[in-house]
Amino acid sequence: MSITASTLAAARCAHQVTALDDAAVKEHLAALPDWTIDGGKLARAFAFKDYYQTLAFVNAIAWIIHAEDHHPELAVSYNRCGVKFDTHSVNDGRGGLSVNDFICAAKVDAVFAQRGAS
Repeated sequence: MSITASTLAAARCAHQVTALDDAAVKEHLAALPDWTIDGGKLARAFAFKDYYQTLAFVNAIAWIIHAEDHHPELAVSYNRCGVKFDTHSVNDGRGGLSVNDFICAAKVDAVFAQRGAS
């Protein structure tokens, strides 16, 4: 079964102790083409019209992040929000990327895709 953004967005995070290897990271990354690897973290920048839209996005993803108990690094400015995921508990606490990072990234993408859709 191939990995897609839809299957990732439908999944739930679970405790991870083993990081994905390079091949698995590449396979998961292919499902999320707007994301990149930056300093060992799964990263994406989101652009908005104004500060209100930026904060509305941050508040919307905060609910998902809390529900999944998998918290990214956020960099918030007037019309941009940078999101970076990694998993601190993998590799004996040395960190790395796990499937949880990709699950949450897909969920964040789904929120972003819904802006203005109502």
